[in-house]
Amino acid sequence: MPHNVADPAGAAREELAALVRDTVRAILPTVPAASVTGDKHLKELGADSVDRVEIILTLIERLGIAEPMARFAELPDIDALVDFLAGAERR
Repeated sequence: MPHNVADPAGAAREELAALVRDTVRAILPTVPAASVTGDKHLKELGADSVDRVEIILTLIERLGIAEPMARFAELPDIDALVDFLAGAERR
């Protein structure tokens, strides 16, 4: 049975995580793909404040969600960002 049929929520989260990783790599092209892991904060990957805003705005636009930027400030890592976006998508 395909993964997304057995666990649709897990598959959707993985697709969202892939979108976040792809967006981070597009905005931070010098960061190796293997470095973009769920336990890393964007700052750890070398993203300055402008890069972080660009990453968040890109994701908000691509996902069609409406969340204030301030809600993203305290997210500790990429996994938390993915979880937050997953919850925001359902609103």
